Amino acid sequence: MTDAADVPGASISWTLVIPVKGAPAAKTRLAPEVADDARAMLARAFALDTIAAALAARSVARVIVVGDDPGLAGGAEFLAEPIDVPRSLGGAIAHGIAHARAGLDGLSRLDRREGIAVLLGDLPALRPDELDTALEAASRHPLAFVRDADATGTTLATATAGATAAFEPRFGPDSAARHVAAGFVELAASDLTGLTRDVDTVDALEAVLHDGVGDHTAEVVAHLADRKGTI
Repeated sequence: MTDAADVPGASISWTLVIPVKGAPAAKTRLAPEVADDARAMLARAFALDTIAAALAARSVARVIVVGDDPGLAGGAEFLAEPIDVPRSLGGAIAHGIAHARAGLDGLSRLDRREGIAVLLGDLPALRPDELDTALEAASRHPLAFVRDADATGTTLATATAGATAAFEPRFGPDSAARHVAAGFVELAASDLTGLTRDVDTVDALEAVLHDGVGDHTAEVVAHLADRKGTI
């Protein structure tokens, strides 16, 4: 396991793909404790805070938001999910990676220091410096990933220039084990709590609120707190 605190000698300019589910598919595991409209508000806030952190990271040159709501992208590039195939997390990720890869094709493989990464869009406590630390560590490896706080999932998967053509992240159930089996190097990220704490459950939400969240999530939580019994 590589320590994510180790800074590599040469920096990489990263293209970041962030898939974002739209309502009503977003954050279904927060039900029944959280009402449908509140779940939609929270999911949007999580995505906005994640995207804001990605845009502020110094090692990230390009952010591609894949989904069905252009309003989420802000300063990032929006890429609509394809409408001719069933929607899924894996499909959105593959679509985003293909789009990102096309943007790198004109660069010389001998010269470039480029990489593609996939970041989940439900990391409301993510800080730009945490993302930079993980991406700097990832630049040492063709393929790498960060395990989530629950130890079974994945929040970030990366590929450096020579591996982007074969970059096929394994997000979904038991993704951490499947990334290891596929040859991804695990990055130690125990100190990067904002990067590892994705929010799927009420317990996870309470944990990130204790650590501190971005402005969008803080605002929505404050609003929902005024609606007794909602959250």
